Amino acid sequence: MARSGDWVTPRLWGEAWFEKPALLYWMTGAGFRLGLGDELAPRLPVALLSLLILAFFHLCLRREFGARPASYATAILGTSAGWIAFGYVATPDLPMSAFISAAMLSGMVWRGADPGSRDRWLVAAAVSLALAVLAKGLVPLILALPFAWYARTRWRDLLRWQPVVAFFAVAALWHVLCYLKNGAPFVRTLFWEHQFRRFTSPALQHPQPFWFYVPVMAAALFPWTPAIALLFRRPLYADTRRVFLLLWLAFGLIFFSLSVNKLPGYMLPLLPPAAALAGIALEEARRGVRWVLAGAACLLCLVFPLALILPQALASGGLSRSQLPSWHFAWAIPIALAAAIWLLESRRQRPAAVWLICGALTASVIYLKLVAFPEIDSGYSARSLWSQISDVRSTVCIEEVQRSWRYGLNYYSVEPLPDCEQSPRRLHIAQAGGPPAVVSAR
Repeated sequence: MARSGDWVTPRLWGEAWFEKPALLYWMTGAGFRLGLGDELAPRLPVALLSLLILAFFHLCLRREFGARPASYATAILGTSAGWIAFGYVATPDLPMSAFISAAMLSGMVWRGADPGSRDRWLVAAAVSLALAVLAKGLVPLILALPFAWYARTRWRDLLRWQPVVAFFAVAALWHVLCYLKNGAPFVRTLFWEHQFRRFTSPALQHPQPFWFYVPVMAAALFPWTPAIALLFRRPLYADTRRVFLLLWLAFGLIFFSLSVNKLPGYMLPLLPPAAALAGIALEEARRGVRWVLAGAACLLCLVFPLALILPQALASGGLSRSQLPSWHFAWAIPIALAAAIWLLESRRQRPAAVWLICGALTASVIYLKLVAFPEIDSGYSARSLWSQISDVRSTVCIEEVQRSWRYGLNYYSVEPLPDCEQSPRRLHIAQAGGPPAVVSAR
């Protein structure tokens, strides 16, 4: 898009590509137009959006529930493993999650807003929902069904011309233009193959059991996973806003669990309601919080072996296939942190305990980046391989390699590297069984 100026039809290697709508492609293309380069153009817009939605998340929760629950919830969401991980990569999961969250939060505020600002909040919800549709298709419309229940006593307001026009003006224009340019293949590919069949058919090669998202959700909330225990307190759901947050979380979890195809990133739009409820519960709970916060600190012990296991997991196809490294005493450092947090909570210094965990998690991310990322980059990323061949790309062809490697190499090369069977060249890129791909002379 950035090179051709065609901002309507997404293309992969010159061919029309309708797997997802255009929002992420626009964000990345704008990054290229601004001169951000190969590494920052896809990542920086997503990272900035993840920070902006955290600010909006805090604003809405502060307005509805008070400053301290909003701060706790924002800290949990912003330092959760899922939010950090997907804020680092260029996939549609975070943009969709950001905008569906903005829509749901705006709708929650609209429900209790004064008449002077009510229309603005509802239009903001409609525009945010439309942007979520531009990020990932029809799924946000399904995820928004809990809001329809929440707004059931004011359903006529949802049909007023302002939110309706705002939604269709943002969501429909690209779809109409893309259909006019590409016809039936656009509708068949985007809606039938990658929306309906993704839910019902194993043909897209991501089938998982029904319970798959239970451990995924627990891992996405790391290190705040113990805070899930606080969500089972009946007094937490004292008003309809909190019930709405619970319904948003529970409905999304059930909906995605019913789908045949499952990927970890599908849980991302459920992290904001989980974090919101956990933040409210942290403020209101009087018992058990010491165990929750100390448990979150203890979970940081896993960061050290994870830094060693992660490259193996990429090579072997999963954490379960990796070999656990030998115990090292340094892994127990977070236990001392847990003791400090226990002491702070005992002295009623809960904010200090929460922010201490956030600081430790930030240090853990830096540690992972310094220890694990260089090995991952050298052995399992197309970036390092491209740096070896970029100056001699005219002499390179590709043999049989994993799809992710081919996509990565062609991302950096822009023009696809040829297959060796069709256009044999002096240097061959091959892959024997698994990562990494290597270059050899023939």
